[in-house]
Amino acid sequence: MGMDRNTVIGFVLLGLLLFLYLYLSTKSSHELEAQRKHIADSVALVQQTREAAREAAAAREAAAHKDTAAVKPVDTASFEAALKGTEQQLTVENDVMKVVFSNKGGQPVDVELKKFKSYDSTLVKLVAPGTDNRMSYPINTGSGAADISELYFKPGVVVKNADGSQTVSFRLPSPSGQSLEHEFTLPAHDYVLDWSVKVSNPEKFFTQNNFNFGWNAILGRSQKNIYDERRLASVCYSEDNKFDYISSKSERTFEKPVQWVSVSSQFFNTTIIAQNGFTAGGVHLMKESADTSNTVGRAQVSLQAKVPATAVATLPFRLYYGPNDFSILDKQAPGMTHIIDLGRNMYSFVRPVNVYIIMPVFNFFKEHISNFGIAILLLTLFIRLITSPLVYSSYLSGAKMKALRPEIEAMKKRVGDDQQQVGMEQMKLFREAGVNPLGGCIPALLQIPIFFALYSFFNSNIALRGESFLWSHDLSTYDSILNLGFSIPGYGDHVSLFALLAVVTSFLISLYGLSMTPDQSNPAMKYMPYIMPVFLLVFFNRLASALTWYYTVSNLITLALQFVIQNYIIDHDKILAKLQENRAKPKTKSKWQERLEQMQEAQKEAQKRAQSRK
Repeated sequence: MGMDRNTVIGFVLLGLLLFLYLYLSTKSSHELEAQRKHIADSVALVQQTREAAREAAAAREAAAHKDTAAVKPVDTASFEAALKGTEQQLTVENDVMKVVFSNKGGQPVDVELKKFKSYDSTLVKLVAPGTDNRMSYPINTGSGAADISELYFKPGVVVKNADGSQTVSFRLPSPSGQSLEHEFTLPAHDYVLDWSVKVSNPEKFFTQNNFNFGWNAILGRSQKNIYDERRLASVCYSEDNKFDYISSKSERTFEKPVQWVSVSSQFFNTTIIAQNGFTAGGVHLMKESADTSNTVGRAQVSLQAKVPATAVATLPFRLYYGPNDFSILDKQAPGMTHIIDLGRNMYSFVRPVNVYIIMPVFNFFKEHISNFGIAILLLTLFIRLITSPLVYSSYLSGAKMKALRPEIEAMKKRVGDDQQQVGMEQMKLFREAGVNPLGGCIPALLQIPIFFALYSFFNSNIALRGESFLWSHDLSTYDSILNLGFSIPGYGDHVSLFALLAVVTSFLISLYGLSMTPDQSNPAMKYMPYIMPVFLLVFFNRLASALTWYYTVSNLITLALQFVIQNYIIDHDKILAKLQENRAKPKTKSKWQERLEQMQEAQKEAQKRAQSRK
């Protein structure tokens, strides 16, 4: 790859886009300090929201009692068991998850994934006991509104079904003629709970048949690299059947029907899917800022739905507790695969590359090879193979430029210090030799979409989680051969060997390209091989080792190709002979070349006139 001016431009462009991407990706981290007080007051905020819901429900009930069509007073005494019960728990599990239910609120209080371990070797928990992770909605109890999460249902009943699923039912103590039941069904082999809220005489429980659902979700730590886990945490949703999300922004109000809402970390998510949809609502996301905390973030979700105005009504939901696995999410609800960040916003152009090229090829390799490091190596070879036509022509162009160095040096001695004339003569020489001066920047430009696609792919690919290769214990996060004991701003508190290898091989490529550069008087070209590795080292140190391993392999392939092309494919004598042959042919100039030469001649005349006046 020839390190001409266009190569410099290509690498600078790559660096700028890399800066922009990582700046936007990490923008939320700069907002964490502003959100610290929200984190500290989160419990109070939840209580305030619930109190407001109670007051609103009480006000609506009072208005309803004034109405001539108001319902008869509710038997308050029948709710005493629900208001002053005793908490009891029961556990159900299948082959992928274990769920602990509590009769307080009639909901899950502990959800554990059996096939995934956390950073501390314990099983991943998406709902952890002892945290304020709960679902709620207000109901009328006659004396006022009560939060369902604070009420005690009758002890749960488990029924094993013929298909291997299990159904758990919780019934709320209520007056005669009224009933409210939470029914959960856990399939035998899936990460979901089918949840039905079954109500008789719903108009007595819900003022104006409004179902105001609240969900306080706590994202706990599961990764070694909690920095990336916080940065990549988000609330995703489908509004009017269109996917969107919030990450750096903290709030979102829904103005159109909502199909599902998901609170997602880097590799796992909890999602509520409304089979009949929600009518409106909103979400609020807060990310933890304290480095010592194992909390990634907190989300408060409020959603509204209408309870059917029938004697007996059912509100069907589905709760997903599981990994951000493309094939699994694809079976849950339309659009849920977008929870996995394979390219969003201004980088959404790389999502089709990931979904239709990189992901299928990588999945093919990992199905036939147990070692994921080797699978990444084969993926690298595949990518280099499909891009080889463009890259080969650019490497060939760079090698030809090196062969022309004697001609260029002779031309410089002949022309002197007139840089403008040197540029004109050099372009003329390239044209006569059939060299594309823009060819050198193609590899750098080609790396941009590929790098961004792989950056998203390796950061979100749960298959890499926990997979070891060489000295890396987890390809989904950075490798570390040395813990510094202190943190260097921008660099981190560790030394990644894969990052060092990627930087060193990039440095060798730059030096090799510089050796083929005809003009080394440009300071940018002289110092570029030394400047770029510094930037790369800062960025690469925290990247997933899968990505830095890919980059290392890709760089080694580049070095090998350059060496083979330069020493075994390029015939320098043949290039010079071709140059002489082209010089002997009559030349035709394009209109663009004619205009360029006219402009250059006009500039030279202007310079001469300016010098003559001195």
